[in-house]
Amino acid sequence: MDVRKVLVIGSGPIKIAEAAEFDYSGIQALKAYKEEGLTTVLVNPNVATVQTTRVFADRVYLVPIKPEFLEMVIEKERPDAIACGFGGQTALSACISLNDLGILRKYGIKVLGTPIDGVRSA
Repeated sequence: MDVRKVLVIGSGPIKIAEAAEFDYSGIQALKAYKEEGLTTVLVNPNVATVQTTRVFADRVYLVPIKPEFLEMVIEKERPDAIACGFGGQTALSACISLNDLGILRKYGIKVLGTPIDGVRSA
């Protein structure tokens, strides 16, 4: 599968000094994907994170990290792939739900990094 557009799931709501590593890792992922020429779409409702400055992602959605909102973004953006490993447990759980609900299969979305079965096992 040729990946041209990737959906990155952020960490969602966090408090100051909590889970800052996910903000950093998400930014690094967005930068790396862009360096590879991919269009990047970020979902992260936390306006306090650097990720949502609109500098790092081509498109930013400030919506809850829940399957119903993620599916709306997926339907609109039609990403080829999804990155679940840069938003901590919030993103991992959301990706498992997207898989279990058949949403990833419905839209033909490839999971980048650790496969869903590996995430579930961990």
